Amino acid sequence: MSTTVIDGLPPGPTAPMPFQTLGIMLRQRPYLERQRRRYGRMFSINLLGLGRMVILADPDLIKHTFMAPPDVLHAGSRSPLRKVLGDNSLLGIDEDHHMEQRKLLLPPFKGQRMKAYEPLIEEIASAEIERWPLNTEFATARSMQTITLRAILRAVFGASGATLTELEELLPRWTDMGQSLSRFPQIHKDLGPLSPWGKFLRLRAKVDKILDGLIDQTKNDPDLADRPDVLALMVQARREDGTELTNPEIRDQLVTMLAAGHETTAHTLAWSIERLRRHPEILKRLQDEAAAGGKELREATILEVQRMRPVISFAGRHTMKPFEVGGYRIPRGVLIGLSAGLTHYDPELFPHPDRFDPDRFVGVRPGTYSWIPFGGGRRRCIGATFAHMELDVVLRLILERVELAPTDAPDEQWHFKGVAWSPKEGGRALVTRRRGPVARPEPEAPEEEVARAA
Repeated sequence: MSTTVIDGLPPGPTAPMPFQTLGIMLRQRPYLERQRRRYGRMFSINLLGLGRMVILADPDLIKHTFMAPPDVLHAGSRSPLRKVLGDNSLLGIDEDHHMEQRKLLLPPFKGQRMKAYEPLIEEIASAEIERWPLNTEFATARSMQTITLRAILRAVFGASGATLTELEELLPRWTDMGQSLSRFPQIHKDLGPLSPWGKFLRLRAKVDKILDGLIDQTKNDPDLADRPDVLALMVQARREDGTELTNPEIRDQLVTMLAAGHETTAHTLAWSIERLRRHPEILKRLQDEAAAGGKELREATILEVQRMRPVISFAGRHTMKPFEVGGYRIPRGVLIGLSAGLTHYDPELFPHPDRFDPDRFVGVRPGTYSWIPFGGGRRRCIGATFAHMELDVVLRLILERVELAPTDAPDEQWHFKGVAWSPKEGGRALVTRRRGPVARPEPEAPEEEVARAA
């Protein structure tokens, strides 16, 4: 029996576009939850700047969309991040160009190399945690950003000394400006050094100059073959025709890895603090587990934080050709939003979704298309394993080094920064030092464990 396919978009709210836009901007999840209750797991909305947008919150439909041919759905060419990150950015390109670049960039983020980065992450995080104020409540978000920024600059960029200092000073400003400006592509015009886009471009030029020096220094390093950082591997990478990556290509990919991995991981760490302070019984179990050298509950906690507080709420795909999904043939030129925010809170997929319950993931892997903080398909985040490793190391050190005071304060609200969602109060913490050293047996984790957990 044939199934009728409807040409056009699925039904959705009929309120005027400005009202729908305000609903998304001010109360995104409650607004979308109302639409799902009324229209189901696939519906369309109408937003200023985006037009009609199809929302998907069904794992089967999400899988079908992630697996679509790359010439049918694009994620990069029409993304506002393309102009922010550069024309060569992995997040701003599609089809063969994307697959070529991905193939060149993926090897450094696999397997045993991730284990080799753990001591570096531990060194960086330990130094920062030692600077935390005692007995005074403070926002952890900035501290987490310091950790994740330095981790990427050293492990990915291979930066040190004066170059590291310069990039640490420039890149947070560049990242903040880029997030804000990505929401307003209509002002992506250089109207001089005082215009928003003009300021951004001039700051990027400063960053590019430093990165060109770093790339040239790396290419001429006599110990290049022995260096573990990702930049060292990038300058040695060759396409199938034997040509090397150009400086602009390398620069754009470096800042993409920074933008995609620095803020997102920092926000997840801040959300972890926010969640654990409100669940002291889970916090106590995690501390006991860390002291005993275990990690099963900690791994599950990371997955649960990412389920409850996904810092990227949508994976976007643009239809370049008509695309059939869920009984509809979506026309060309429509944005499809694969919603982590809705899927992660579906009670049919995750019972009691508003309950913070890491035990739901103890000994259980989340579904590939129901748990999607890193996207999916051929465009799944290449830094997912690195991010998971970093989250695990930093959270373990926090559990070992400090006591987090519980709180009965209301949950911190979601705050949209332009691309990512962060805790509005910055993941506030009140800490004291743990008494005495923590005896922690050396774990014997196999290489594939990190990749499996991510």
